Amino acid sequence: MNYPELFLKKNEDKRLRQGHLWVFSNEVDCRRSPLEQFAPGDLATVCDADGKAIGVAYVNPNALICSRLLTRKSNLKIGESFFRSRLNQALGLRQRLFDKPFYRWVFGESDGLPGLVVDRFGAVLSVQITTAGMERHKDLLVKVLCELVEPTAVLLKNDTGQRQLENLSLVPELVFGELPERLEVVENGTRFLVNIAEGQKTGWFYDHRENRARLAKLVRGMRVLDLFSYAGAWGIPAALGGAAEVCCVDSSESALSLAQASAELNGVAGTMRFERSDVFEFLKQARERREQFDVVILDPPALIKRKKDFKSGYEAYRRLNHLALQVLSSSGILVSASCSHHLSRENLQEILRSSARHIDRHLLLFAGDGQGPDHPIHPAMAETEYLKAFFCAVSSTI
Repeated sequence: MNYPELFLKKNEDKRLRQGHLWVFSNEVDCRRSPLEQFAPGDLATVCDADGKAIGVAYVNPNALICSRLLTRKSNLKIGESFFRSRLNQALGLRQRLFDKPFYRWVFGESDGLPGLVVDRFGAVLSVQITTAGMERHKDLLVKVLCELVEPTAVLLKNDTGQRQLENLSLVPELVFGELPERLEVVENGTRFLVNIAEGQKTGWFYDHRENRARLAKLVRGMRVLDLFSYAGAWGIPAALGGAAEVCCVDSSESALSLAQASAELNGVAGTMRFERSDVFEFLKQARERREQFDVVILDPPALIKRKKDFKSGYEAYRRLNHLALQVLSSSGILVSASCSHHLSRENLQEILRSSARHIDRHLLLFAGDGQGPDHPIHPAMAETEYLKAFFCAVSSTI
């Protein structure tokens, strides 16, 4: 297949040859292959400075990441067979990992489909397309998705800020079937009600599945505080695990409404209370009331979305962990998590260390994990590893 050529500057092919998939605009030899000759989403053969083909990518001349590699086979046609093969491969892995159809089916670059995320909710698919290159193949993608699993509905969420960077529409599209207002998700034997049309991201966060299962085994008889609770993904399993009381705190009334409905669905509504509040404000008031919890779950949204936001985001994580430790009872458990790629495990560990020392508490990290297996990590792309969670035993200083 003959695609236009995109030439790299000398030595700018090294990262790609090590397995990475991105080309930045300042790595392109614009004298030999002006980016202006490409329209957003065009396919191109990426070549090194000597003219040797590296693979086929799509291009967006207006983006900092101006090209994303789809295949290292420079003669491969990017069409229906390509997408069917990649989607089938990703599906096969998830079907080996899970016995029920509730998982992240496609995780972008890790599954060889940069710019595409697909979450499966039984017979409903929630899709995020974040790049102009993948948007070009939208109709073909939907066709193959429907052929492979015969869904009853396919929703293109289209509400992520990444689409703005690529000048794509932010209007959601129901491109197939009929979408019910609420869907049921089954995770670790717990049933949850979700609203994927109105919910955050694709409508649910599968990435903490294994961390939530770990927590549910640790809370029997305890008083649990679930901060940034969203639809109750941590809190409801804790209640089912035998917690004496679970308090879910979130600023979204609709999310708490879903959490309450799911609590009733699982028969634990009597154990749970739901507080609509800003988490910082809730923690300050709880501290003033001298309210204490045996377990605190701190799983905020990404507070560092861009590298330039690191300083302010780091401070926000520090304040949150400091406040959370102040409402944790003696011999309590803190689960502290971050989904910000730019906050490393070492950063979060240092935040926990310094926060504990500041209030004279002894803190031990007894478990820790990252994202679940349906969010596989590409070994050449640190960007695909974003989630980290520490399970901490906290007591009076020793």
